Amino acid sequence: MTNNNSVEGFATISVAAVLAESAHRAPDTIALVVGADEVSYGDLWDQTRSYAGALRARGIGPGDAVAVLIPNVPDFARVYYAILSLGAVVVPIHALLKAREIEYVLQDSGARLLVCAAPLLAEGAAGAEASGVEVLTVLAPDEAPFPRLEAEAAAAEPIRTYEPCRPSDTATILYTSGTTGKPKGALGTHFALVEQTSVLLTSVMDFRAGDVLFGGLPLFHTFGQTVVLNTGLRAGATIVLMPRFNGEDALKLLARHNVNIFLGVPTMYVALLEAAKVLPDRPAALRYGISGGASLPLAVMDKFRDVFGVEIHEGYGLTETSPVAAFNHVGTPPRPGTIGVPIWGVDIEIARPEVVERIELLPNGELGELVIRGHLLMKGYLNRPDATAEAVVDGWFRSGDLGRKDDDGYLTIVDRKKDMIIRNGFNVYPREVEEILLAHPQVVSAAVYGIPHEVHGQEIAAAVVIDSGADVSETELIDFARTQLAAYKYPRVVRLLSELPLGPSGKILKRKLAEEYGGS
Repeated sequence: MTNNNSVEGFATISVAAVLAESAHRAPDTIALVVGADEVSYGDLWDQTRSYAGALRARGIGPGDAVAVLIPNVPDFARVYYAILSLGAVVVPIHALLKAREIEYVLQDSGARLLVCAAPLLAEGAAGAEASGVEVLTVLAPDEAPFPRLEAEAAAAEPIRTYEPCRPSDTATILYTSGTTGKPKGALGTHFALVEQTSVLLTSVMDFRAGDVLFGGLPLFHTFGQTVVLNTGLRAGATIVLMPRFNGEDALKLLARHNVNIFLGVPTMYVALLEAAKVLPDRPAALRYGISGGASLPLAVMDKFRDVFGVEIHEGYGLTETSPVAAFNHVGTPPRPGTIGVPIWGVDIEIARPEVVERIELLPNGELGELVIRGHLLMKGYLNRPDATAEAVVDGWFRSGDLGRKDDDGYLTIVDRKKDMIIRNGFNVYPREVEEILLAHPQVVSAAVYGIPHEVHGQEIAAAVVIDSGADVSETELIDFARTQLAAYKYPRVVRLLSELPLGPSGKILKRKLAEEYGGS
């Protein structure tokens, strides 16, 4: 240990301090709201210490991985900070995963225990059984088939405070959605996660004590976990949780609770705009919106300003970057169509995408791959040295996103490197085509993707959702796009769907569209 100290020093840090400190400062302030229930900061920290006591009694300690399968309810926060306060590692699991996928995450992460909410036990318990991992449940009735964490917490001695951790210690293992191959576990450190909240609060997002944040982003996902939960609680804000998102109920929640900051992915903003067509409710307190997770169409940003009277500040990040890397900082008018500038202490540059063994930076204005370095980077992928070496080159994380940087430092994402369509040798960026389709007055949402074609290599296809009373045809939409896009860019195949398939974090699943509607 002495030798270790001489190298690393003596400084310690913990993500659990986020809750502990706010509870000391404002114990009576409401931290979380779900339905009719409210939990104060003081009570939340007391309950967390009891949960941690129960986990400690089961032998959980520093470095142990504990999986969490809980929706957006206060128990997610209790369990999350309880694990972290022991110096253990949180492995959040997407709430929509099936048993086979849960089994994979449990095995890959080496989880010692799964804490699973009763409504998710059908898949969770099956996944745990297949991987030989013990299950603890929350939100279950007294006669539950698995031990109840609440009961064990009531009997256990609460911990006094959180365990100090080294800055480089792993706090979370977040599984990337695995667009190619098996999902990879990104290792988030206590330092990166705490520093993220520090930077967001001091210079990026303007959360204040007394603010009311919308908590509909899944907490198992990096955006909801870091930006809503950790940063919101560190600010001393109140988070209004929404376990299952839909536009109409969300709009009512915003109005009822005087929510003043809405955080969402683009599909959530589209759903709010749809709901506003039929509901009179308006969130009078709303100051601004924050969007991330996917590119926000300009048409949605404009409509939101018209309907709700506030700006949406768009940012950019990845699981591997804790997540926020760039942002249209609150306090500066957002530049529509951009993801803003790098946050404090972070460099984002544009590199030549085809050069993989080193980072070759390009001048401003040129199109290339966004590469990122700074305090926000993950430690690497769990047990994947080859994948880590491929992703982080010369200290820069290769994002897989294509974009440009202008002379003011503002960044624009053109598309995912892997989503780019190549038709007759020409590069087609789905986002550009989507923006055109979304400009049609009867189009609600659109997703553009490539499908195999014998002659052209790939053909451009679009899945489109239109207004409920609209009568526009697929052919008319093709003609609409053809008048505004070069011949190699406009979609030859348009499908009208009632809704687009969404992943657990609200992203449109283009791969699923390509698989299901890829043929004719």
